[in-house]
Amino acid sequence: MSAVERLVSRARRVRPEGFPWAAPTWPVSVDRAAPQRHLGADYDTEWTRRYPARLVRAVLLDNLTRPLAHIVASPEVRGGEILEFVEGPAIYVANHTSHVDTGLLLSVLPARVRHKTVVAAAADHFFDRRWKAHVWSLVLAAIPIERHKVNRKSAEDTAALLRDGWNLIIYPEGGRSHDGWFQAMRGGAAYLATRTGRPVVPVHIEGTYRIWPRGGKRLRRSPTRITFGSPITAAEGEDARRLEARIDTVLGVLADESRSDWWTARRRAGAGETPSARGPDASPWRRAWALGPDPHGADEDDETRWALNRE
Repeated sequence: MSAVERLVSRARRVRPEGFPWAAPTWPVSVDRAAPQRHLGADYDTEWTRRYPARLVRAVLLDNLTRPLAHIVASPEVRGGEILEFVEGPAIYVANHTSHVDTGLLLSVLPARVRHKTVVAAAADHFFDRRWKAHVWSLVLAAIPIERHKVNRKSAEDTAALLRDGWNLIIYPEGGRSHDGWFQAMRGGAAYLATRTGRPVVPVHIEGTYRIWPRGGKRLRRSPTRITFGSPITAAEGEDARRLEARIDTVLGVLADESRSDWWTARRRAGAGETPSARGPDASPWRRAWALGPDPHGADEDDETRWALNRE
């Protein structure tokens, strides 16, 4: 054994054990408070709604996010005139197929809405690291929402923001689609609408799955289409489940309109023949193929289309 090793060994033998060189023990008979959490659903986003953060976000949204979104996605907006008749804060409910959706949707909203909007984001994904929580809450005014369990604090905080004049973007599917088709909705948006009395503005986003699908490795330029529907308000005595069903139906009609036209979609809706927005009940490759070619005219050859739909 070398001289250094002997010194280290001797130091270990004489080093005292316990506090203050080690964490103190806690008496078994004394109740211990749960450690405070500062990430996930407990992350405090209040600072992002103060003037300095709002100014930084407005500059980023108007001078970076919006131009990039229009370069990459070339959005065509349908029903945008409806937004002029939406009074006060509203809940914007959209389908979700790509991380591009939020920036794109914010970029086409009027400035008066865009600069007073918060985005419901998954607490376990966007707020699991401190740097991610700081970035997304600043850039997108994201607020943490539990998507796998009911969190009363998240619901109360979001309802308070709506009452305080903030608009809300929420994806009721709870996450991005795996294959471009709708997923089953969750009741968060309908619950907030029935609790606060705020209108729900349904939005269908078409084409972002081609730009950056879930699991995709790179961005692609592709045209997109954003279709706004008429505001939906909970009727007196209507519960969240019935309102959720109405929102789901309207989103299906908007999806049909995005792939056809307003008249065709409304005619099929009146006859109860709206195609399912959740795709065929078939194998994954068949569902991917059923998405069809680019509906906006940028057709791909079969090889490119097959490769894209496999991602």
